Amino acid sequence: MPVHDLLRRILTARVYDVARETELDFAPNLSARLDNRVFLKREDNQPVFSFKLRGAYNRMAQLSDEQRARGVFAASAGNHAQGVALAARKLGTRAVIVMPVTTPAVKIDAVRAHGGDAVEVVLAGESYSDAYRAAVELGDARGLTLIHPFDDADVIAGQGTVAMEILRQHQAPIHAIFAPVGGGGLIAGVAAYVKSVRPDIRVIGVQTEDSDAMARSLERGERVELPEVGLFSDGTAVKLAGAQTFALCREHVDEILRVDTDALCAAIKDVFADTRSLLEPAGALAVAGAKRYAERENLHGKTLVAICSGANLNFDRLRFVAERAEVGEAREALFAVTIPEERGSFRRFCALLGERSITEFNYRIGDGEKARLFVGLQTKGVGGPVGVRTRSTGENAAIAADFERAGFDVLDLTHDELAKLHLRHMVGGRSGLAADELLYRFDFPERPGALARFLAALDPAWNISLFHYRNHGADYGRILVGIQVPASDRGAFAGFLARLGYPYLDESDNPAYRLLLRA
Repeated sequence: MPVHDLLRRILTARVYDVARETELDFAPNLSARLDNRVFLKREDNQPVFSFKLRGAYNRMAQLSDEQRARGVFAASAGNHAQGVALAARKLGTRAVIVMPVTTPAVKIDAVRAHGGDAVEVVLAGESYSDAYRAAVELGDARGLTLIHPFDDADVIAGQGTVAMEILRQHQAPIHAIFAPVGGGGLIAGVAAYVKSVRPDIRVIGVQTEDSDAMARSLERGERVELPEVGLFSDGTAVKLAGAQTFALCREHVDEILRVDTDALCAAIKDVFADTRSLLEPAGALAVAGAKRYAERENLHGKTLVAICSGANLNFDRLRFVAERAEVGEAREALFAVTIPEERGSFRRFCALLGERSITEFNYRIGDGEKARLFVGLQTKGVGGPVGVRTRSTGENAAIAADFERAGFDVLDLTHDELAKLHLRHMVGGRSGLAADELLYRFDFPERPGALARFLAALDPAWNISLFHYRNHGADYGRILVGIQVPASDRGAFAGFLARLGYPYLDESDNPAYRLLLRA
C-alpha cells in the first residue's frame, strides 16, 4: 500500500464517532527509575478499554449499505471483538464474532455487553489464528463481510490515528515510540505516520518471547507462521502476521524487542504505581519494551512514549502478575539452599540473612543428614537503574556466595521457570522422619524482618520438620510449622507457645494434614 494513500486514510479516518483522544500522561515514578522522560499513551481509557475500536469502527464506517444489510464477521482474541461489537450497535448492523476458547471471560462478557442483540459470539480454537480460520468458514457460508483485526488498510489507518494524537500532544523531541505487536495493525499505522511526519523518531515494536511472529518474519525477510503461541499476553497471541502489516513494518519499523513474562508482569506493576490503573498483559508490552531498550542503550535524559494498548485484564490473573512482578523487576531472588539437618541450622541460616526480608520459605524434612529449603528473598532491584537481569544476577551471586561461605550448598532458581511455576508448591510431602510432629499455624504482623525474628524466637530444643511461608502483601504473615516434640516435652512446649506471643492454632489433628503429610 502506498504510504501517501495510508496517510490520507489516517487523516480522514472516522474514529471519533466512538473513540476519544486519549491522554499522553507523564509517568513520574518510572521516569525517575529509568532516568528518562516516559510518557504513557492511555489507550486503556477508551470506551472499550483498548485502541482496537479505532480500526474496527473506521473499517465498518466505510461499508456500503448492502454490506451493512448483510452483516459482518470478525475473529478476535477480545479487544477487536469489542470494537466490532460497539461499531455494529452504533451503525445498526449485525456482527458474528469468533473468539478463541482461551479468551478471558472479561472480554467475552464485554463483547456481549457492547454489542447487545447486534452481536453473536462463537468460541473456536485456542489462538487468534485458529479462531480466524473458523470465522472465515462461517462468514463465507453466510455471505458476511470480514472486519479483519489488523490486515486491512482502513483498520491500519484507524490505529494510525494514535500516532497522529501523540505527535500533536508532544511536539518536543521524542527519542522513541514503543507499541505492542500481535498481527501488526497498530505498529504499522503508527510507524507509517511517524516516519512520514517526524522520521527522526524511532518506532519500536514489542512482543513476548513466545508470540514473536512479526519479529521472526522481519528477521527472515518473509512472513513466518508459528506452530503455537503463548497465551499469557492473549491480545497479541498471533501465529502469523498480516501481509500488509508485514510490508509496512519492514519499511517503517526500526526494530522489534522481545520480553518475557516476568518483565511483562513488572511493567503492569510499574504502570499501576504511576496511574493506579491495571493494564492487561498486551497493554503493558510497550512499557516492558521501553524499559529493556533504556537498559540496553544505557539511555539517559531522553523522551520515550509507550502505548498502553488495553486494560481488559482478567481479575483471576492478578495473583500470577503479583507473584512474577517481583522477579521481573529484580525485587525477589529465589534459591534452593541445603543446610545440615541438625538443631540450630535454621538459626544459623537466618543469621546470614541479616535484615533482608524473606518473601517465601518452604521446607519439609526428608533426609536424616541434609535439609533442603526453597527460599525467596527481597532484593534491592527497586532502587537502581533498569538493568534488571544484569543487576539481579550480580546481587544474587553475592547472596549465594554468603551461603557458600557458611558451608551451605545453594542453587539460584530466580529464572528457573519450572521452579517458579511448579516446584515451589511441591516442596515436601509425607516423611518417615517426622516422628512426634505437631503442626501449628502462626500469625504475625507483616513487617520487614518479621519472619527472621519469628525464626530466631523458635526454641532450638525441638527440631523443625516442616515450614511454609509466602508473603502475599497482607497485613499479617501466616506460617505453617511442623515441630518434633516428644510426648514428655509437651508441657514445656505449651510454655514456649505462651512465651512466644504470636497467635497460633494447633492443626495436628487436621484431616488434610493427616492424609497428605503425616506418615
